[in-house]
Amino acid sequence: MQFKKTFIKHKSIMGKMLLLLVMLLVIVSGVTGLGCIRGLQPIGWSGGVVADGTLFVGSKEGRLVAVDIVSGGRQWSEGLKMPASAGGFGCMGPAYGGGCGGGAPAKVAIYGTPAIAGDLVYIAGYNGRIYAFNSSSLETMWVYPREDYLKPIISAPMVSMGKVYFSTSDGMVYALDAATGNKVWGFQAGDKIWSTPASDDDTVYITSFDNKLYALNGENGEMKWEFNAQGALASTPLVYGNKVYVGSLGRYLYAVNVDDGSQEWKFMGESWFWAKPVVYNNVIYAPCLDGKVYILDAESGREVAEAVSLESSISSSPVLVDDRVIVASQQGVIHALDTGSNKSRELADIEKEIYGPLCVSDGVIYIHTQDLTIHPVDANTGAKFATISLKSSE
Repeated sequence: MQFKKTFIKHKSIMGKMLLLLVMLLVIVSGVTGLGCIRGLQPIGWSGGVVADGTLFVGSKEGRLVAVDIVSGGRQWSEGLKMPASAGGFGCMGPAYGGGCGGGAPAKVAIYGTPAIAGDLVYIAGYNGRIYAFNSSSLETMWVYPREDYLKPIISAPMVSMGKVYFSTSDGMVYALDAATGNKVWGFQAGDKIWSTPASDDDTVYITSFDNKLYALNGENGEMKWEFNAQGALASTPLVYGNKVYVGSLGRYLYAVNVDDGSQEWKFMGESWFWAKPVVYNNVIYAPCLDGKVYILDAESGREVAEAVSLESSISSSPVLVDDRVIVASQQGVIHALDTGSNKSRELADIEKEIYGPLCVSDGVIYIHTQDLTIHPVDANTGAKFATISLKSSE
């Protein structure tokens, strides 16, 4: 009986990892020019962000959606546009490394979570453009580039120091003036970038598939240092204290000194570290695609408690609610991990697969699933509130 349970558990984990690998293949086909995959479109897994009682999220329809979290009222931006040369997904034309031609225009996937600063909301599209919308009206305030399109964008924008930072699938990092959208600087990494930039003081941190973590001067884009990992880096860095923590597709989680880029420690899991970790009281909680949340001392990297198993891969970045880590498995089960005991309990099962990062506001977790739906869940009781559709009326 125990063998049967173990077999079922590992079969489920392997199944979820295989599905994620297929998703990655679909993305890679579009950003590297490996050829057309007929009938497939970009997926998108935008998380949400809440400001002044409004939840902002990017939908699979290629729109920014604003949801009043009290009344449930919704607004939709205009749909993001594809370049005229683009066809179906994987057939993006010369601007996207494709060139198959033909096919109906694809909807624009939004992989990154929106960013908010002042009265502007920023969102990046797979079409290679970044948009700034008025947070009240969702009117487009500016677009970059103005006329052309960059390579597909999988990362989310990050706002800091009066600038919007983002990266593209050809390894470019951009800094734009947050108010006008004018380009301030650009930096070329050695390979594609999927992760969202992170910042600390005047430094911007970015990871790349060239196995490197870069520290850039946020004002002018000059490189301060680079750290070489064992394996591609696709996760967003976490800055805490004097260290940057980043997971790799080589199964390692690294702690890197913010001053000189030297390695402080590394920890090996059983699979990829895809989701961004969280930290509480000098303890790192690092979800992994092996279905476990590793609990590590932030200074030494030693395990301070046995890893918590969710019995399903974890690609969604968790959130902190008071002294609990709320984390979701790909199977759709939400867990609450108590940081005092380092024990977890099942909070809710939304019965939908979860890939995007979680969002929390006033004790409610907002979960965006692939069926254009937001699932609100009480972070304390696990009660599930009425779902919110992101489908537009058009």
